[in-house]
Amino acid sequence: MARLSLIVLITIIPLISTLCSSFSPENPTDRRILVLLDDLALQSSHSLYFSSLQSRGYALDFKLADDSKIGLQRYGQYLYDGLILFCPSIDRFGGSIDSAAIVDFVDSGHDLIIAVDNSASERIREIATECGVDFDDDQAAMVIDHTSYAVSDTEGDHTLIASDDFVQSEVLLGSTKIEAPVLFQGMGHSLNPANSLVLKALSASSSAYSANPKTKLSNPPSLTGSAISLVSVVQARNNARVLIAGSLSMFSNRFFRSGVQKAGSSIKHAKSGNEQFLTELSKWVFHERGHLKAVNVRHHKVGETDEPAMYRINDDLEYAVEIYEWSGKSWEPYVANDVQVQFYMMSPYVLKTLSTDQKVQQIPVRPFRHNEYERFLTAAFPYYGASFSMVTSIFLWWIHSMILHCSM
Repeated sequence: MARLSLIVLITIIPLISTLCSSFSPENPTDRRILVLLDDLALQSSHSLYFSSLQSRGYALDFKLADDSKIGLQRYGQYLYDGLILFCPSIDRFGGSIDSAAIVDFVDSGHDLIIAVDNSASERIREIATECGVDFDDDQAAMVIDHTSYAVSDTEGDHTLIASDDFVQSEVLLGSTKIEAPVLFQGMGHSLNPANSLVLKALSASSSAYSANPKTKLSNPPSLTGSAISLVSVVQARNNARVLIAGSLSMFSNRFFRSGVQKAGSSIKHAKSGNEQFLTELSKWVFHERGHLKAVNVRHHKVGETDEPAMYRINDDLEYAVEIYEWSGKSWEPYVANDVQVQFYMMSPYVLKTLSTDQKVQQIPVRPFRHNEYERFLTAAFPYYGASFSMVTSIFLWWIHSMILHCSM
């Protein structure tokens, strides 16, 4: 089978790339976010988290989730670029907002943060399921860990977990290592295996399980070990980003300021890793990091300079694109070495990894025309031989028949 040979020259390459149109090219962080709360008291009890967003240029609009005047859009235009749901117990949203409206908001390329606790309503669970996350069916279930719990003055039920099983990604969590464990108290969830776009940002340990801490186990728990995700993130194909956390308390000032010591460890940290972990994740969710733009896309046949309207299989071509990442203040060259380019026919036809020398564009790739193939194909010689032997046999039979006819 003929194949397309590629000579690829690339200028800047992305790993986790999003080319999102929701941002101003001059200032991608200047965005408006709607925050829906169960209780306005959360505005003060979680003020450190909200202040970190405001200090980075976000305009937060705080509303009660059941406010009859709230809405995500007006006259067909969205009023907000992002949405934060700190209202786990809400059964019915106010105004024009419902589960379908929030899913449509994400489907339109906007960002979402969801934090729940063990009072999570069916509405919140439904939205999480649409994002590829399934919470424990038991409404009273919490993550329990008798090995990786946070040491406290009281023995407790080991539902206050000190977790340090972070996703290994500088794009998500930044380049500064998170030294202290993260305090978590809430519900665990599992990832839908059919959804390849969701991944764990913070996982439970192998000794954790999800159950009601106030009752004895009568059946094996449905969620156990490292299969339990505490915090998950989603990168949608339309560049929307979603963060889902099973603990609303982990965003609170109390958890941000609290010291932490993990069971079995002699190290006591003066401050938990919650603030650093959640702040860095919010930078990714709201596109302060990993937000890319592609410019100056070029491609042409080797030895030529003009872009053709179509390529043919076996053509050698050069492809180049410049990609930049928003650093929070300016666009900087983004460098990676594992970005690939694909040429499609009915399915991926050619897959090549691009070298670093740092828009999606569709260019047809056609097969050979009927008059461009070789006149005789080596692989077809047996068929040629069969055809010629048949013709020769018929000719000899005809000669033999003529001789017999003349002799009579």
